[in-house]
Amino acid sequence: MTVALHDLLPTELRRSWATDGTCPDLDLYSLFRARRIADPHRAAVIDRKGELCYTALDRKVRCLAAGLTELGIGAGDVVGVQLPNGRHAVVADLALAAVGAVALPFPVGRGGLEAASLLRRSQAVAVIAASEHRGCRHAADLVALMGELPGLRAVIAAGDAPEGSVPLARLLRTDPKAFVPARPDPDAAARILVSSGSEAEPKMVAYSHNALAGGRGNFLASLMPDGRPPRCLFLVPLASAFGSNGTAVTLARHGGTLVLLDHFTPEAALAALAEHEPTHLLGVPTMIRMLLDRVAEGAHPALVPPTALVVGGSPLDASTAAEARRAFGCPVVNLYGSADGVNCHTGLADGGADGEGPGILAGHPDRRVADIRIAVPGTDLLVEASPGTVGEIVARGPMTPLCYVAAPELDARYRTADGWVRTGDLGVLAQDGALRIVGRLKDVVIRGGANISPAEVEVELAAHPLVRDVVCVGVPDPLMGERLAACVVARDGGEVTLAGLCAHLEARGLERRKHPERLLVLAELPLTPAGKPDRAGLRERCAPPLVDQQPVASVG
Repeated sequence: MTVALHDLLPTELRRSWATDGTCPDLDLYSLFRARRIADPHRAAVIDRKGELCYTALDRKVRCLAAGLTELGIGAGDVVGVQLPNGRHAVVADLALAAVGAVALPFPVGRGGLEAASLLRRSQAVAVIAASEHRGCRHAADLVALMGELPGLRAVIAAGDAPEGSVPLARLLRTDPKAFVPARPDPDAAARILVSSGSEAEPKMVAYSHNALAGGRGNFLASLMPDGRPPRCLFLVPLASAFGSNGTAVTLARHGGTLVLLDHFTPEAALAALAEHEPTHLLGVPTMIRMLLDRVAEGAHPALVPPTALVVGGSPLDASTAAEARRAFGCPVVNLYGSADGVNCHTGLADGGADGEGPGILAGHPDRRVADIRIAVPGTDLLVEASPGTVGEIVARGPMTPLCYVAAPELDARYRTADGWVRTGDLGVLAQDGALRIVGRLKDVVIRGGANISPAEVEVELAAHPLVRDVVCVGVPDPLMGERLAACVVARDGGEVTLAGLCAHLEARGLERRKHPERLLVLAELPLTPAGKPDRAGLRERCAPPLVDQQPVASVG
């Protein structure tokens, strides 16, 4: 049985973007093959094993595709992929596209329960997983779960294959001569992105070949001023939503090179910057701050300025962005986007100007990626808000996904009848058309019945001279319901106090009811497997004992 993946956009609208050239209207493997034919010896992947050119990569892809076909995997089948950044992850992406299957990547480090939930709900027929990565034995764990997943026919193990699994190495030795690519419909599903979101289980969002190579491909194209193939260093997992700009966009759409680390450390990232001279570095703010700390220490090789640092997951505050521009000698691009289907960024020419207005500048929406409008929250039908007023950000365009996977209730909640995506984010469009992000509809801390936006407080605290990184979370409180906690990484060993942070917020004019009442000082923010700050883990660390009713400050 194959999970139903229907398109919630009108067919004529989706087709119009292929007709006018906004989308390439080819499946991902066909796009990749065209790049391989045009420049067969260009480096496609650089990882810890070395360099792999387009020709060598294509041979591995065709071998794996032939092996998958022999296992009975074909068009429309969903196949999970839990691999670290490296050539195997890229080969798996392209091989699944070549047989017309749908890839479901999720980062290494995700636990067995979450993996089982994803595979069960997507009706995955197979999963390709690492035998061992940093102490995790994903392949063996997934083999143990097969009895609970009757639709899962095979666990394909990269590395020493545990009993009950299929060795990836064996499939990579399959003779590819008889393999014929499937050539799926470019508007059919190619990949399922996993969104952490706020649901009890991770949301899964289905994207077509055109939405990835076209819509998301146009995003990266806007950051390629000379049109030359990009050379992208991905600090985030290729299996994340941000990482979906890897195989489908950097390679298949633009014929570029992927520079990959199987595990992020600031030292390894700086070494890769110096050795491989990428044109684009893609990471989240916490990673950029960790890089800047190492740069400040001076123990790193000389760096050739990239074209851009592209920062996603959450915005990089103005002072750190300015520091990054000085340190790396290039523009810093703040990317506002999500797996749900929205994308906007500040661009190469925006410099450090944030302009006037509420919230954070997200740049000018690009209709070749996603048209963005502001809607009145809480309305069943899409009702646009008055110009210049705050409302819910909605998006629709070439990168818009097909639907949520096996979740009609999410389709009903987050998609309109004509395909617009309700993001749950609050924003405003300025007179010049620039989008500004104000906060989240649901991501609020309710203290004594009053709403507090953690994002608003984070922006103000990031301007504190002693704050290097900050995340604000709500923690349960028996009296007020919730209290706001600030989780802070101090700058240059400075001593951060709750009183000092509140005095700073007072001076910046933030209402006292929005001030944090708990403080957790950390050496570094913990990250999820997808590379984002681990807000759930921070909430647990900040939660006080029920007998503790007083605001506290703690160091961890």
